[in-house]
Amino acid sequence: MGDSSIFGTHAYLVGGAVRDQLLGLPITDRDWLVTGTTAKQLIAQGFRQVGQDFTVFLHPQSAEEYALPRGDTRSRNEREQVCDDLMQRDLTINAIAQAADGSYIDPLNGRQDLQARRLRHTPTFRQDPIRVLRLARLAARFDPLGFQVAKPTRQLVRQMVRQGELDQLVPERVWSEIMRALQGVDPGIFFEALRDFDALRVILPELDRLFGVPQPERHHPEIDTGVHSLMALRQACALSLEPEPRLAALLHDVGKGTTPPAEWPSHHGHEQRGTKLVDRLCDRLRIPNRFRELCRLVAEYHTHCHRAFELKPATLLRTLQKLDALRRPERLDQFLIACEADARGRTGFEQQPYPQADWFKAAQRTAAAVDTAALAGKATDQRMIPEIIFQARSRAIASVRTQWQTRKN
Repeated sequence: MGDSSIFGTHAYLVGGAVRDQLLGLPITDRDWLVTGTTAKQLIAQGFRQVGQDFTVFLHPQSAEEYALPRGDTRSRNEREQVCDDLMQRDLTINAIAQAADGSYIDPLNGRQDLQARRLRHTPTFRQDPIRVLRLARLAARFDPLGFQVAKPTRQLVRQMVRQGELDQLVPERVWSEIMRALQGVDPGIFFEALRDFDALRVILPELDRLFGVPQPERHHPEIDTGVHSLMALRQACALSLEPEPRLAALLHDVGKGTTPPAEWPSHHGHEQRGTKLVDRLCDRLRIPNRFRELCRLVAEYHTHCHRAFELKPATLLRTLQKLDALRRPERLDQFLIACEADARGRTGFEQQPYPQADWFKAAQRTAAAVDTAALAGKATDQRMIPEIIFQARSRAIASVRTQWQTRKN
């Protein structure tokens, strides 16, 4: 428990640490609620203030978060202060406090909801609409334990969406929740939950509009583009723990959401349309450039990767250059993960080999091995150096391609 002696009164363990402890899960972060002290006294003892509206302080040694009770504390006893603070939290399972003696303060019966595997809102849930995304994230995190969103909570969230309460969410907070979800075991459940809440159309309309859009059944037995996108995301999660290729796999087909229905199930030109939608999405949510760049590349060139063995050496080299693969092989790795996830994210193709990735890597190594310095030194016209290097790399790839085709056959 916390070191209550430095406060002269009590420190209560609260929030996710109590919840995870009761679930028998590892505790990674501990948050504390302290009574009987003031912000000034905490600062005098070396605590660093990190919040303004909801006053939070970092412990000088452990860096754990300590918060003062929210609201007016002057006319309330200690237990009332703790209960009132817990009532301000998002879900009942997060509204439990544990005292130094091990006893619990649980005004909303959060422990019962833990036992029932139920995600239920507190009376103040709708005070902060970002809690809708946190609810979806916890639904994904605790799905393996059998947790379900309570029916009244689902109804409340849908009402919040209908009344426009999510329309003015701060972009950085939205992205923070999406990012945390992408780092989870099964982020697909996060996006499914948002769609179930009717909130996906507000948060990620580019993804939401894919549901109900058909694709050719011979290539996509699952047919629905939205379903395929979530299947690709799950394959990306199996291939990588990094959030960048996971997001790229999820968004690789967003261009298909703008295909005129008269052209369905064909989606000619969806790659170029997809890059524009990726830009729009990243601008709106202020997503970091490393995500934007990879998502744009996957949206535009994933079909090139699928057709890797059909590409002429010069076309393959130009694709590698567009990917900046010669200077950044780590980006190529992420690109190929997203493309493989796309190929496997189809009904019946989940275990299908993806030799295209190995061929792309071999072509990249071959192109990078060309002695460009020697070529540049022999050039009589400096303006021709880029073309000379390009042709040399193309010939090298062509030579290796012959060996690959022989091995493949």
